[in-house]
Amino acid sequence: MPIAFTERLQRRALIAVALSGLTVGGLLYTAGYPHAARWSWAAGTVPVVIGLFVSMVRDLMAGRMGVDAVAFISMSAALVLGQPLAGVVVAVMYAGGNLLEDFAVARAERDLKSLTDRAPRIAHRRRGDSLEDVAIEDVAVGDTVLVRAGEVIPIDGVILAASATLDEAALTGEPIPVTRPKGDPVHSGTINAGETFEMRATASASESTYAGIIKLVTAAQTAKTPFIRLADRYALLLLPVTLALATAAWLWSGDPIRGLAVLVASTPCPLILAAPVAFIAGISRAARRGVLVKGGAAIEALARTHTVMFDKTGTLTVGGARLVAIETAPHQSANEIMRLAGSLEQASHHVVAAAIVAAARARGLVLSQPTEVKETMGSGLQGLVEGRQVRVGSFDLVYGQGRPPPWAVRALRRASWRSALSVFVSVDGKTIGAILLADELRRETPRAVQALRAAGVKRIMMVTGDRAESADTIAAALDLDAVLAERVPSDKVEAVVVEQRLHPTIMVGDGINDAPALAAADVGIALGARGASASSEAADVVILVDQLDRVSDAVAIARRTRRIAIQSIAAGMGMSGMAMIAAAFGYLTPVEGALTQEAIDVAVILNALRALTPGWRFGQQHLQTAASRALRQGHTDVQACLDRLREIADALDEASADSAVPLILEANELIARNIVEHERDDESNVYPRIAKILHDAPGLVAMSRAHREILHLSRLLSRLSNGLKIEAVDKYLIRDAQRVIESIESLVRMHNAQEDDIYEQAAAG
Repeated sequence: MPIAFTERLQRRALIAVALSGLTVGGLLYTAGYPHAARWSWAAGTVPVVIGLFVSMVRDLMAGRMGVDAVAFISMSAALVLGQPLAGVVVAVMYAGGNLLEDFAVARAERDLKSLTDRAPRIAHRRRGDSLEDVAIEDVAVGDTVLVRAGEVIPIDGVILAASATLDEAALTGEPIPVTRPKGDPVHSGTINAGETFEMRATASASESTYAGIIKLVTAAQTAKTPFIRLADRYALLLLPVTLALATAAWLWSGDPIRGLAVLVASTPCPLILAAPVAFIAGISRAARRGVLVKGGAAIEALARTHTVMFDKTGTLTVGGARLVAIETAPHQSANEIMRLAGSLEQASHHVVAAAIVAAARARGLVLSQPTEVKETMGSGLQGLVEGRQVRVGSFDLVYGQGRPPPWAVRALRRASWRSALSVFVSVDGKTIGAILLADELRRETPRAVQALRAAGVKRIMMVTGDRAESADTIAAALDLDAVLAERVPSDKVEAVVVEQRLHPTIMVGDGINDAPALAAADVGIALGARGASASSEAADVVILVDQLDRVSDAVAIARRTRRIAIQSIAAGMGMSGMAMIAAAFGYLTPVEGALTQEAIDVAVILNALRALTPGWRFGQQHLQTAASRALRQGHTDVQACLDRLREIADALDEASADSAVPLILEANELIARNIVEHERDDESNVYPRIAKILHDAPGLVAMSRAHREILHLSRLLSRLSNGLKIEAVDKYLIRDAQRVIESIESLVRMHNAQEDDIYEQAAAG
């Protein structure tokens, strides 16, 4: 049976004995049996004294001394001096405090079950012309291993086939599968996202990457420093002061009971109770925000946070392929491109195909069933959609060795800028457009980073296995203090350890590749809403909702909890000091001192329970969540309009006069009907409501300035469009219209994102 579990059982037994002794003794005393009552109270005290003595000896052998020494002396003295009622009251308070502390600091057992369950156990080893299934421990370096589609690669090796398409998200965090050529290394724990291929083992199972991750998690967990009670930090000062005052009261009065009264009044239950109760309250408060904190140690460590390190993919970003743009060939429709691509991609289970289908359906497009589909793993698909030959996939699949037209070159350039994957679409041999997919920032990420800085975090950085270009793009958007890219799990652990040497450090991640770093950090925070069980088991804190801003909530709650714990300790010990002085001058007997201390304990507990609440904010109003959601939905409704404006701006690049006029007029109509009306409604109806909640007039004035700029640009486009005729159009007019349309589209996107943050803040209060 684990030692920690045995100790918890012993503590529960001690509180049961102490409570039983106090209760039975009280009943006997009431019934007129004072002598039997005294024996009952003594019987409830002795086991606690013995248990406390054993604990003190163990602590002294480990080089520690806590506040328990004062409780031990007061209970022992009460028994020796014939004051068992005072002794049993102290015993109940002490044992009860330990029980509360058990609940506060108990940590979840991290058994690595999900990691070991996922680890492959069988490998398909080639022997001549035949295959045999063997345990991965039997695979030797140099053996040829077959990896089927969808299987987890069992050991480290190199690719023997012409190429292999791999899903490396478990190790690098990169959500989009990559194609590796012959001779490239592959790592255990990654998934074969393409066709079956063969590889040559370069490491044994025990020395492969995935086994290393499990070892790192285990080592980091066992290296954790045990939590030392907040109370123990004051013990070295409290013990000699208490003993000196009790001795002085005894010698001055000549009555040892006077010294006992001082000891009982000084019993450090505010120290014993304040921190655990506040921590429990803080844990409960965090749970209501969707944050699972595994014990009081994590709360205290969170409160001391100086540095926060974020993984990128799935943490700062949404994690997965998302539609970021549709690049259209001249005179082509973005919706038609998505409809045809989505129709064909229904025949594939690839992660990119799923993203395209989801994006097409999100646009409300009706998809057709494809036929005669042929999939080239890692490249794309081709097949018939409504009788037309459609091809969707990589640049090489669609263009082959052909030279791309200018619009396709622009699409590739834009994809490079955004670290996006470009998926080209052709119909009957003619390329009609490209779909750009990338991982993008979570909507709440900028607000989450700002909230951490507001909570007092001094340094925020990113450590990721992703490419440097992609990581730098995200970091620039968030104004992070540092970026560490292309880091494997062991590199992440090293980065965490380096930061820990300087300041208390949090690591935030969501994947298996983050588990070692989460376990190594002072506090590991896992985003567990998507079922990343390995990281959740390795973490001290698990975010149970898919919201990154809960990280700042956890830090803010922890800091408030620790502040309340210290306040409770200070106030409790101040009142205990007054009680000690009163006892020293004979104004309190030992039992009265114990009862006074009990009243102090109640006050301390009530104050500590303030950590259950977010704190009083007089006059503060909140925007209802439904209202906040409705306001954000208004931004979603104009998204299609903004996408169309981007298409129009691109189409004006090489538009002739006769094709430019209808495009400009369409843009003017879209802006007047959708955007202008939306911004005017915000200014007249929404902002006055928000102003009452935020009390932030300067911030809303700045947002109103954006409204005015959008309306000004719309008037310019309207003036340019009025009476527009083909014969009056030249390349300069087209360029001016294009610039205005692009300015409105970019400004509205940025402005909507800022408003979303404001609405979230108003809802959160």
